[in-house]
Amino acid sequence: FKGSFFFLSDYVYFENSSSNPYLIRRIEELNKTANGNVEAKVVCFYRRRDISSTLIVLADKHAREMEEEMENPEMVDLPEKQKHQLRHRELFLSRQLESLPATHIRGKCSVTLLNETESLKSYLEREDFFFYSLVYDPQQKTLLADKGEIRVGNRYQADITDLLKEGEDDGRDQSKLETKVWEAFNPLVDKQIDQFLVVARSVGTFARALDCSSSVRQPSLHMSAAAASRDITLFHAMDTLHKNVYDISKAISALVPQGGPVLCRDEMEEWSASEANLFEEALEKYGKDFTDIQQDFLPWKSLTSIIEYYYMWKTTDRYKRLKAAEAESKLKQVYIPNYNKPNPNQINVNNVKPGVVNGTGVQAQNAAAGRACESCYTTQSYQWYSWGPPNMQCRLCASCWTYWKKYGGLKMPTRLDGERPGPNPTLSTQYLRSPHGVPVRNSGSPKFAMKTRQAFYLHTTKLTRIARRLCRDILRPWHAARHPYLPINSAAIKAECTARLPEASENPLLLKQVVRKPLEAVLRYLGIKTNQQQQKPKKQRALQANSAVCFSILFWI
Repeated sequence: FKGSFFFLSDYVYFENSSSNPYLIRRIEELNKTANGNVEAKVVCFYRRRDISSTLIVLADKHAREMEEEMENPEMVDLPEKQKHQLRHRELFLSRQLESLPATHIRGKCSVTLLNETESLKSYLEREDFFFYSLVYDPQQKTLLADKGEIRVGNRYQADITDLLKEGEDDGRDQSKLETKVWEAFNPLVDKQIDQFLVVARSVGTFARALDCSSSVRQPSLHMSAAAASRDITLFHAMDTLHKNVYDISKAISALVPQGGPVLCRDEMEEWSASEANLFEEALEKYGKDFTDIQQDFLPWKSLTSIIEYYYMWKTTDRYKRLKAAEAESKLKQVYIPNYNKPNPNQINVNNVKPGVVNGTGVQAQNAAAGRACESCYTTQSYQWYSWGPPNMQCRLCASCWTYWKKYGGLKMPTRLDGERPGPNPTLSTQYLRSPHGVPVRNSGSPKFAMKTRQAFYLHTTKLTRIARRLCRDILRPWHAARHPYLPINSAAIKAECTARLPEASENPLLLKQVVRKPLEAVLRYLGIKTNQQQQKPKKQRALQANSAVCFSILFWI
């Protein structure tokens, strides 16, 4: 990866693991942290490998329906290899946001909404190009189509009545269709209306002085006067003036009824300081998704109250200060320098150590020699990478490793998918080539290997060998062989052996002489069994092969 500039709305690769494919994200924000590092707030995209098989079936069904609507037989005509690779280009958009270190960016890519007029093959012809058509919800585990709709009909649009002819009277009752809240042609002049509004503000300030909860929230006269000057007080004053037919004396009397002055408070005054802090925290997490804010942070508030508070909060000085602080920490671009650290999955084929096999010093076979790439079957590459489960000992060439990291799959279906055999020798071939018929991890790398990469010789002490004989009733070797995962308390056995040794020295154990067959006889026996199993059903041959392997292991133990 070469150094480059990354901007807002760029689609990028993020690396969170040296062995897993890159994450695909869209940069929404670039924020500078207190310690000087840069964090990217990103929108998440998911691959097919990241969602459940049930949802994959739904995605495939949706793709088939789209093909039928498009009446494009191109997908049917594509070769299996290209169909396989096209699945790696499909992503699923999510509304989920997360923050990741900008230093984990490994390059740019492109993600577009699936274009029905564009050829699917064109996505394969362009490198680092992806498409999506469905939206994935990680919490609900659902897939939805990301398509807008033209909202036409009575549910979305008003029915327009016919235009009245000249001189024709409208027979509808206007009072039932609308409510008049202010008369533009009233008998008052603007100066009189302004004087009445000043009186209304003064009454509102006095009402807050009398109210206990308001005196706690606005302890000073200046704060009470500022709260009384808000729009809610002016709206109440003008509504009162309209109801009293623009008679100022009657309207003033209505502002101060028999029980005391009327107190009008909006959402900014109704909310407590702790509720305001909760709202700001929720807004930072969910943005303007007020439904989620209500459900997760403020369930006791109505949706109307939350929306009204939001638009009032945007007029406050606190909002302006927060936006100014965000502007200082937010960046429009970031430069990521060259990333040239070696990947831990790189295989150094020259680093081969000699080992001991079956007690004899033998140069260990090169585990990488002759092994083909798991994806493209090539045996030549300037760099190899280990891939897949460790017990399978698979590897990828440099080109296929890059494809795996970017697209989350291999260029061809692999034996892990059960769609084709592996590129290396099969288990039966490996079994015949290995010494004594015991599968050994060499260039063929069978799926289930019984020995480690480097063989070893187990040399037991005399006390251990004596303990096997003296404490046979405690050790129960046959039971232990049938239950290999049950732990054996070796310390207790050795302690019991030490206690029995004085008595055992008086009555020495009679050891039965075991006549071991030569190695040639064992190999000849295995060869006969191999020839016989070729003429029998597969299941029976597998059982006999396992028994022959167990026999050879027990023989050499």
